Parts: sequence; C-alpha cells; structure tokens
Amino acid sequence: MTISDTSGPSKELLWLASVFSGFVFCKIVYTLTGIISLQSFKAYVKLSNFGKVEWNNRGFSTFHALVAASSSLYLVLFSSTFDPSSSNELLIRRTSSLSDMTLGFSIGYFLSDLAMVLWVFPALGGFEYVVHHVLSLFSIIQSLLSGQGQVYILMVLFTESTTPFVNLRWYLDNAGQKNSNLYVINGIALFLGWLVARILLFIYFFSHMFKHFDQVKTVYPLGFYSLLAVPPMLATMNVFWFWKIARGMIKTLRKARHSK
Repeated sequence: MTISDTSGPSKELLWLASVFSGFVFCKIVYTLTGIISLQSFKAYVKLSNFGKVEWNNRGFSTFHALVAASSSLYLVLFSSTFDPSSSNELLIRRTSSLSDMTLGFSIGYFLSDLAMVLWVFPALGGFEYVVHHVLSLFSIIQSLLSGQGQVYILMVLFTESTTPFVNLRWYLDNAGQKNSNLYVINGIALFLGWLVARILLFIYFFSHMFKHFDQVKTVYPLGFYSLLAVPPMLATMNVFWFWKIARGMIKTLRKARHSK
C-alpha cells in the first residue's frame, strides 16, 4: 500500500483544513497570550523581547497540548475507532475524521513551533527540540497521508499532556515564584505526569507493538522502519529529560524543606 492509496479530494481537503487550523489557532493564542499577559502579569512587562516571545510561545504550546492530549485520549480509550471489538479491520489501518483532524492540527502546531524555534534559535530550545519536532513531524505526516499506524501516533501525542506542567514551571520561575507552594506542587505533578505519560506509556507502547507485530509488519516499508526507529529515539529523550526533572524536583523539595 502506498501513501496515496488512502487520499481523495474530501480527505485532502480535511487534511489541509486541519493543518491550516493548527497555524491559525497558534497565531490566535500567541496573540491573545501577549494581550492578556500584558494586562494581568507584572512579570511579563519586565521580560525582554525574546522573553515575551517565549512567554507567548508557551501559551500556544499549552493550548495544543490540551487539544492533542484530550483528543488522543478519547480516540484511543473511549471511541470505537480503535476498539478491537468494533471492527474486523486491522488496528494498524484504522482511521477516522477526528483522528485525521487531530494529526493535521498537530502538524500545523509543530510546523509553527519549529519555525519559531529556528527563528530565535537557541532561545526557545536547543538542538534536542529541533530533533524532537522533526521526528514528530516526520512520523505524524506519514501516518496522516498513509492512514496507517495512527493508533501509535495518537499514543505518542498523548505525551503532550505533560507540556502544561513544563510551561507553568517556566512561568512561575520567570514570575519569581520559585519558592511558592504552587511551584512545588507543579514540580511534583510534572514528575508524576512525566513518569506516567512519557515513561510508563512508552513501555506500554512497545509491548503493544510487540503484541500486534503481525499487523505492524504490514505497514509500508518507510512507515514500518519509522515505527521501529523513531519511538525508541523519543523514549531515550524522554528518559534524559525525566532524569533532569527528577533532579529538579529533589532540589526544589529540599529547598522547600529547609525554608520551613
């Protein structure tokens, strides 16, 4: 099966509309974040121009994370699309309009965010962020165009659920709230969320692939080898970042304990 086998005028229109919506909502949320923050947060006014860019950027990354994670959770766990008993079609080849829209929306986001990362590089993130975004785009675009492996892409997209905690940590840090109870609570939530969504979920991901490897082998060659190569790379990055998060949480807890 080739990538073009699942495409058609209506599908292509849906894909383009979804990607475009990702661009548009990123721009809208970016602008609204700046307007609201200027009126509501004193810390925002004190930031440099690049600092304000990152503040606004984290606003639309949080928005994407909430949309992508909630949609992925619904599709994988609660919808009939990937329910093993709902159809005789191979799980690896199942799609729906909502899953296509979710992937298209995320493509729009990752393209927008990657453009900003490169524009002010390395202010918004170093080389590892570029690698993460490129790998994500490479995998999502393949899955959307081919209609294969969407269940696994959606599992990985759910890992975006940790992004709001990462962003809140940055906001609190730049607002001078590192000693607040909210900063400590958010740090613990980030640690636990990362453990569940980016460590344990990947363990389940790999076990699920192993269990359904007879289906995975039916994916077209580039998609098949991507499924074998990209997730381990992302998992390795997640473990590295988890180690840094764990160190940060321990440091914060010790500081909070000594300040009492």
